[in-house]
Amino acid sequence: MSLFVLIPGAGSDPHVWDATIRELVALGHGAIAPPLPLSDSAARPSDHAAAVLAAIPAGREVVVVAHSLGAFSGTLVAAGLPGSRLILLAAMIPRPAESASEWWVNTRHGEAIGDVLERFGPMGGWGPDAIAEVFLHDVGPEVARANERYAGAPGEGMFSEPWPLAAWPDVSTRVLAPVGDRLFPLAFQRRIAGERLGVEIDELPGGHLPMLARPAELALRLSGLSRA
Repeated sequence: MSLFVLIPGAGSDPHVWDATIRELVALGHGAIAPPLPLSDSAARPSDHAAAVLAAIPAGREVVVVAHSLGAFSGTLVAAGLPGSRLILLAAMIPRPAESASEWWVNTRHGEAIGDVLERFGPMGGWGPDAIAEVFLHDVGPEVARANERYAGAPGEGMFSEPWPLAAWPDVSTRVLAPVGDRLFPLAFQRRIAGERLGVEIDELPGGHLPMLARPAELALRLSGLSRA
């Protein structure tokens, strides 16, 4: 069976994948979420990719799953693993020479969540109420509390590095979009996947953090997409 290599989004500790890893293992797969250099604020997506690649055992059929900002490093991991598969989950899909800081304006993300920005202001100033409404609305309170220690702000280096590939990596790529994502609404995800990759999205119920809200369902979808 496949080895799933799971990469979290902005500033999140890889332990946010723990429940999904258990579910993937129960389905007969291997699954790992390698440590990342989160304590180094200057670490770039390429540094994160290098850390992940160093943790992958040789000779395995690999499915890279990259969540949100993790797509900037996950794509580099997949590019370094010929024959791998790539699943982008609620992802910031990059394009050549684009940094993660430029992505927001280039994709016109502000237009997609104008109502949220009107109520809570710019994302950099979001407090607990905004976090709860945008990210945790479908995550159980106990799960949210248990995972608080895994949440953190991403370092500046994650936003400053231009995506270094000249073209999309030559790997099978699927885009999995939660239909209730309040950060990246479904219509926005569909448009970006079409514009940047020319692909249709696959849908999953729930919000931006399915690894916390519905890990069993997420594992089943990842398993199915890995064989599609």
